[in-house]
Amino acid sequence: MDSNIVALLALYDETAPLEEAYTIPGPWYLNPAIERLEKEQVFGGNWQAIGRAQQVTNAGDYFTSEVAGEPVLVVRGADGQLRAFYNVCRHHAAAVVTAPRGHAQSFRCPYHGWNYGLDGSLKGMPEFAGVCNFDRSSNGLVPIAVGVWENFVFVNLSPDPTPLTSFLGDLTGRVKPLELSSLNFHSRKEYTLQCNWKVYVDNYLDGGYHVPHLHKGLNSVLDYSHYTIENGEHYCLQSSPMVIPNADGRAEQSQVAVTRKGDRAWYFWLYPNLMINVYEGVMDTNLVLPLGTDKCRVIFDFFFADVSAEREEYNTASIATSDKVQEEDVGICESVQRGLASRAYGAGRLSVRREAGEHLFHRLLARDLKGGSSQPMPLAVP
Repeated sequence: MDSNIVALLALYDETAPLEEAYTIPGPWYLNPAIERLEKEQVFGGNWQAIGRAQQVTNAGDYFTSEVAGEPVLVVRGADGQLRAFYNVCRHHAAAVVTAPRGHAQSFRCPYHGWNYGLDGSLKGMPEFAGVCNFDRSSNGLVPIAVGVWENFVFVNLSPDPTPLTSFLGDLTGRVKPLELSSLNFHSRKEYTLQCNWKVYVDNYLDGGYHVPHLHKGLNSVLDYSHYTIENGEHYCLQSSPMVIPNADGRAEQSQVAVTRKGDRAWYFWLYPNLMINVYEGVMDTNLVLPLGTDKCRVIFDFFFADVSAEREEYNTASIATSDKVQEEDVGICESVQRGLASRAYGAGRLSVRREAGEHLFHRLLARDLKGGSSQPMPLAVP
């Protein structure tokens, strides 16, 4: 590793307990070398949510995506098994599948017509007679580890990854009573923010610290004084009891109260970049993807218990509530990105009461960037 990068990584002490810890340093949000290292070690080395299980229900169903700059194909085989492959032809590297989703009996590369089965095996190569020392059985699509949890399909580009169930740990038990798989996909929205992806994650993981100041409407339905933060090995759960806002509240608060119901709000973050927000009958997921040192894309998927036409007005109002919160977050995240580049800022401190989740994120990130570790991270929960 380049000595300048080693020195940059050394600026952060991931062993410091929460009460003594600083945030990761400003240059980590700005340096292209850190971005390249994240692509390889963080996004290319951990389980990444890539799609929904409902997209690949039947044999031949597929979708394509990208992880850490790599083109990925996910398909349900004729044998019912879910598989993932690099979407790269073994002949001259063209994308074998160009559609974002669909149904197929096999996959034919549009460049030279090489044909692959749903299991990734190479079935045929036009005009390839006379080629010596060519083993068709070893020239199928290159496989990628794939797994399913609740509504979500995950892939991991590592050659020998930790099983998905091990990576999730006790998160599966925490989520199971919420019955997320019973919720139905409604729609998707995407936002481009002028900030580093880590800024967005930091904002999500500040334990509600910013909610009373930035999200007045959302704050009206949360019992902020009883907001809790719990860390697992690779996840953080932030949660709050729900309250009924004052009857004389603003119209914005009334809309939030109508669309955010139940006894409790649940906010799950799974390292490095998946967020799951759950209320009664409502879930939205946020997947944040880097587009550069100062730009990221956030993909919102919206799920509801009832997606019938009769419920559309309510569901649309719920999405509007989410849009309002996102609008507020965009402004502050982009402001933070500008501040990170200032000579006035180096690193900040963390609230022991509120920012244990952000501390976990920074420690996991540092572990990956500094070369990885087979040892679990000690929990730092106040």
